[in-house]
Amino acid sequence: MALTVVNKRGKFWFFLIAVMGCLVFPLVSCGTPSEAPNEQETTDGDRESEMTDTIFLKIGTHKISVTLEKNVAAEALAGLLNEGEITYTANDYGGFEKVGALGQSLPREDRQMTAEAGDVILYSGDQIVLFYGSNSWSYTKLGTMQGSAAELKEILTESNPVTVTICLQ
Repeated sequence: MALTVVNKRGKFWFFLIAVMGCLVFPLVSCGTPSEAPNEQETTDGDRESEMTDTIFLKIGTHKISVTLEKNVAAEALAGLLNEGEITYTANDYGGFEKVGALGQSLPREDRQMTAEAGDVILYSGDQIVLFYGSNSWSYTKLGTMQGSAAELKEILTESNPVTVTICLQ
């Protein structure tokens, strides 16, 4: 291997070209965040769960929209709803929530949090909790119900127990 001696001017240009390459190459090699994924790289199931960001709760004569969180538990719930609606019975607990068994487990991402009125929570992986009050515990948040705290409390405390149907429409 032969070594070549480069004068100061040559070193400067070599350095300048190297720096420019380091700055330009990352910009050229990566797409912009707003680019849509390549359709061939995404399966139909992935597209459906990415598009589902709202589900609905039917409680008595009321229909409440829920904006889903962006986590694996909410995605798993949306995936179940693609197969059909889920109906369960929810009971009052502690004067601040309605809780009922989902009938199967969802992936958990529990973290210590203070749930507020309107929060839809996964508890113990297989319980759905609808908050009309507040409580601190380790939960996985699934979403947020639309409506004021007073409206949600009125709906959720109309009777005990209540039948809850979770659906996509």
